[in-house]
Parts: sequence; C-alpha cells; structure tokens
Amino acid sequence: MFDIGWSELLLIGIIALIAIGPKELPGALRTLGQWMAKIRRMASEFQGQFQEAMREAEIDQLKKEMDDMAAKATDYAQFDPLDDVRRDIENSVGDIPSLDQPSTPGATAETQPEHATTSPPSETTAAASPPPSDSATVSAAPEPVIADAKPETGRAPA
Repeated sequence: MFDIGWSELLLIGIIALIAIGPKELPGALRTLGQWMAKIRRMASEFQGQFQEAMREAEIDQLKKEMDDMAAKATDYAQFDPLDDVRRDIENSVGDIPSLDQPSTPGATAETQPEHATTSPPSETTAAASPPPSDSATVSAAPEPVIADAKPETGRAPA
C-alpha cells in the first residue's frame, strides 16, 4: 500500500524518539498500534460486507438465469412442431381448417381426382388429343369368366 522501506521507518523512529521523548515513546507506540488495529478491523469489515454484497448479486443473477432456464425447459417440454407450422401458415396465408378435424366430403379438392372435371369435354379438346394406344388403355370392367369353357392348351387335336 505505502511504499515505505526499512530506512524510512528508521528515520521516522529517530524523529519520533527526538520529538516525543524516550519516556513517552512506548505509550505513543501502543496507542498507534491500537489505532492501526481499529483501522484494519474496519477495513476487513468493509471488505467482508463488500464481498457479501457481491455474492448476493451473483446469487440473484444465478437465480434469474436458473429461472430463465427453467422457463425455457418448460417451453421445450410443451413443444409442438405442428402447432408452430400452423401458426406460421396462418400468419402468412390466413385462417385454415384444422388438420385434426375431418372435413366435409366434396368441400376440398383432395376428395376429387385432378383429372375429373364438372363439365363434359368439348369437341375441340377431344379432337386435339391423340387416341390412346391399345397397350395404354385399361378397361374399366373386368372381362366375364365363363365357367363351362375349356381352357385352351395350345395343342392340336389328335
């Protein structure tokens, strides 16, 4: 704290011995020691209170951080990715029906195939499209099976 060396202390001691005198010097040194002890006690008490205040501030800060972490953990425990996506879509598009509730048939395009139309095709679209080839066509009704028919074996009669 103070940069006082042994030579300076010796000089202060000699001046005190001359100024105070050899008879009263021990009492003056004792009083000086008591004052120094009081000053040190007060300094250590102040330092202890300062450190305690710092610990309380750190504890308050740690408590706040722990509360924030607990709130985030609660948020993560209740995490629903579909709900977040729905909310984002609703914010960008508008109100959409819930995916959890069934919709009425015919109300959406999902129930109708894409190629189905409500009006009959016009002659221009039928004439413009090429006729399908035999290999690409699929009959809508299965061919009838005849129970009395004999299967062909592929052999000539003997």
